[in-house]
Amino acid sequence: MCTSNVPPAATPSRRAFLHSATMAGAALLGGGVASGALATPAWGHGAPRSVSHPYADPTAALAALYEGNARFVQGQVMAPNRNMARLKEVAAGQKPFAAFLGCADSRVPIEIVFDQGFGDIFVTRIAGNVADPAIIGSLEFGTEVLGAQVLYVLGHTKCGAVSATMAGTEVPGQISTLYQHIRRAAKESGGDVNRAIARNVELQAEILKEASPVLARRVKAGTLVIAGGVYDLDTGKVMPVSV
Repeated sequence: MCTSNVPPAATPSRRAFLHSATMAGAALLGGGVASGALATPAWGHGAPRSVSHPYADPTAALAALYEGNARFVQGQVMAPNRNMARLKEVAAGQKPFAAFLGCADSRVPIEIVFDQGFGDIFVTRIAGNVADPAIIGSLEFGTEVLGAQVLYVLGHTKCGAVSATMAGTEVPGQISTLYQHIRRAAKESGGDVNRAIARNVELQAEILKEASPVLARRVKAGTLVIAGGVYDLDTGKVMPVSV
């Protein structure tokens, strides 16, 4: 969807955003990059980057996510890794095979939507599923430190943040600070909210690729795939979006 669009040249504000995102990621990971590898993170329960995962490569891991969503849609969930034994197993350390940038909407419980359990996926959620510096840093941790093989940007139908951005009406508090991250998708949608939701997924994935050398390096090495989709609130199905 509009994957041929070339992003505009960076303006000073865009450059500042990309710089702040990168710096946030480095700070979160506890020391930045040294000799091509990240310093040991300060967080106490991270698994080493050499952790093994149940899937041979990122392509297989992505396929497993879609298979889980298919089970959910068909009402044939396996509910894997959702017991006390698994809870105790991952208490000592986590090694999720996928990381998510999802919306904070209460109707989109990502572990359930993809039929996953404790320790399987590393989830960040923010209204409008936007890639701000703190989110980018968190996703760097989930991929570079914990070793997630898939980074998935998940939007959803009837997204209030996207609809509010398109309407442009006054909202209370700091809600409108989200608009700046979604405005381009709204402008390029031709007034179609569903198109804006899908375009927002594309653009947030683009930001993740551009703003983080950590993520870009893993993609280039073939140890990470960035994917995206839109979750249909009415059917439960995740519809892939080309990113």
